[in-house]
Amino acid sequence: MKIIIGSLNPAKTRAVEEAFSNYSSSFLYLDVPSGVSEQPFSDDETIRGAINRANLALEQGEGNIGIGLEGGVQKTEHGLFLCNWGALVEKNQPPIIGGGARILLPNVIAERLLAGEELGPVMDDFSKKENVRKNEGAVGIFTNGLINRADMFGHVMKLLVGQYEYRNKQGV
Repeated sequence: MKIIIGSLNPAKTRAVEEAFSNYSSSFLYLDVPSGVSEQPFSDDETIRGAINRANLALEQGEGNIGIGLEGGVQKTEHGLFLCNWGALVEKNQPPIIGGGARILLPNVIAERLLAGEELGPVMDDFSKKENVRKNEGAVGIFTNGLINRADMFGHVMKLLVGQYEYRNKQGV
């Protein structure tokens, strides 16, 4: 089975590879656009970005499965939450969608995002590290390393693969 991942981000690719570790699979990584803003600002926009990445990956990579993973934020009455969504697509099937854990972002981060900045560069500046988005992610920083970005996307990938298996087993 050829799985095309719509990202070169190591946190995302690691999550996909681990989720399909029990399959005889080959992986192709493509840098495809999400088709949404650099900083998705709602669940709907983040889901749309994941679906777009999965569809483009499948189309450009000519595989069996396309995977799109997208991080974003969701504004609530309690503040700005980190969110992440994923999509698994196959030809002639509706996308399979799954979302992950959420954490409330500190006000100092939320204010910068609401002012128009993107989370990745904000986290690099805040943590005094480089490429936080490709490593522990904001979730890793704010959970003191107990959960990292690959873990967070790994959870989403398990949701996607489980639904994929159910669909194929049940024929739905």
